[in-house]
Amino acid sequence: MAERNAPKLETFGCRLNIWESEVMRSQAGDAGLNNAIIFNTCAVTAEAERQARQAIRRARRENPDARIVVTGCAAQIAPQKWSDMPEVDHVLGNHEKLQPDQWQILGAGNGAGDIVVGDVMSLRETASHMVDSFHGHTRGFLQIQQGCDHRCTFCIIPYGRGNNRSVPRDQIIQSARKLVDDGCAEIVLTGVDITSWGADMPGRPRLGQLVRHLLAAVPDLPRLRLSSIDPAEPDYDLMEILQREERLMPHLHLSIQHGDDLILKRMKRRHLARDVIRFCDEARRRRPDIVFGADMIAGFPTETVAAHTASLDLIKRAGITFLHVFPFSPREGTPAALMPQLDGNLIRERAAELRHCGRARRSIFFENLVGSHDQMLVETGNIGHGRNYSRMKLSGDYVAAGSLVDVTITEMQNDLLVVQRR
Repeated sequence: MAERNAPKLETFGCRLNIWESEVMRSQAGDAGLNNAIIFNTCAVTAEAERQARQAIRRARRENPDARIVVTGCAAQIAPQKWSDMPEVDHVLGNHEKLQPDQWQILGAGNGAGDIVVGDVMSLRETASHMVDSFHGHTRGFLQIQQGCDHRCTFCIIPYGRGNNRSVPRDQIIQSARKLVDDGCAEIVLTGVDITSWGADMPGRPRLGQLVRHLLAAVPDLPRLRLSSIDPAEPDYDLMEILQREERLMPHLHLSIQHGDDLILKRMKRRHLARDVIRFCDEARRRRPDIVFGADMIAGFPTETVAAHTASLDLIKRAGITFLHVFPFSPREGTPAALMPQLDGNLIRERAAELRHCGRARRSIFFENLVGSHDQMLVETGNIGHGRNYSRMKLSGDYVAAGSLVDVTITEMQNDLLVVQRR
């Protein structure tokens, strides 16, 4: 793509947003919006929205003549709030942002109003756009589904993404081939709730079936990785392919959220603590080198000391290594926002305790890896990730981003592993 057709994208939130930003980069560039700054927002937490607003104000100060477009989940849920910002020129919904015609309208200077946001709950299909390269990324993020049919009491995202809509298997395979042909060494299957892939399709195929077909159909793909999955839906095919296919990376990030059964019920999650332990034990039995990450929420309404302790216990019992901790943030329009709230300082203290637990577990895990071998995907500045998603720094001469390098782990250095070529 020519540089003149390269609008600036600022992406917040999930990996799905990264995929969508690439679609927008291409479509807005083709429409001639080279002077646009597009903000792809996230609505998971109030902090994510605050960061986006701060970035928009900074962008306007630094680029007084740019056209600022705001889209993403936060814009879909509350478009007027973003349109009211004096720095913002246009607000697009999550469906509209992936429509080439909409970018052509903006590119021609014929915008149909500042706000173009439709009813995302009425959508029945996913965007059909292919992405064959990723600006600034060494791995490809491939959307396999959109939306979510579940209604966790803390989560506003279904109202920004709509209900579950699966991408057809053949289209996913075609996209994966394009990415591999473009030199992509690792593909990450992403979506809002990828474990629900296929639930809206004839025969209700499962995620494991998709992974098996994809790896068979694209034999030149070196590495396939899954984004966050739900431990409430064990998938026999996924466990089978995890056991026998080395190209499926030994790392699963689980949407756990809490370790106390009563809190999980109040969250309207579909699993209990024992289900998480059972899932991890079965995956570890089939793939002994597997490593788990998890999302955890600290300070959910009504959380007691015992409930918080249950989260710490579950992290240890399930053998979770990488933690992504969210201090509870009430989202307007969700049932959890109406529940009795904990003091903010207490929430921050409990989040800090969960993060401390995560750092301690990661340090022990890293120490045990010293002297072992792995394969590293080099990203920027000789920094990258191993097969189990451990962050690594390659010693020695510069290696091109996107390279796969066989390495030996020599030492642990803060939050990463120092490695050298084998």
